[in-house]
Amino acid sequence: MAETTTHAEAHDELKYQLRIQMPDAFAHSARSGTVVAELQPLWDVLEKHDAQLVCQFDAFAGFCERLERSGEMENAMYRWTKATIDDPDKKAKYVKIFTIYVAGEEVYDAAAADSLARDMQQFVGGTVIETMSRYDTNPANNPQPPEKYRS
Repeated sequence: MAETTTHAEAHDELKYQLRIQMPDAFAHSARSGTVVAELQPLWDVLEKHDAQLVCQFDAFAGFCERLERSGEMENAMYRWTKATIDDPDKKAKYVKIFTIYVAGEEVYDAAAADSLARDMQQFVGGTVIETMSRYDTNPANNPQPPEKYRS
């Protein structure tokens, strides 16, 4: 007999990730680790959740560096990511976007994402955070490299 998975069970198996976009001045401070009093309430919320900000541009660059060191550059994801970090306009965009890691993990369960999102919401649309987005690990919801990078 085949097992069936309910929608709730499938939801429970997914992992989630929150990303925020910050204004230029605060993004630079967050990325460099510069202490800025206006960011202290944000740091307090992140500490409460054992969470850290990881600059999306830096994560992309680190991904490319790891693949370059291992010689694994012949794949679409590498080519797409490398093109992104080499594009000045895209760099300007991604240095302001931060992935929130929880307990050192890039993705986490729904309860952790929900709790963190509730506490972060107070900053969204204000001077510290412009936008906050939630992503999940469902492959159907995640972009794939464009055709031009597949060969």
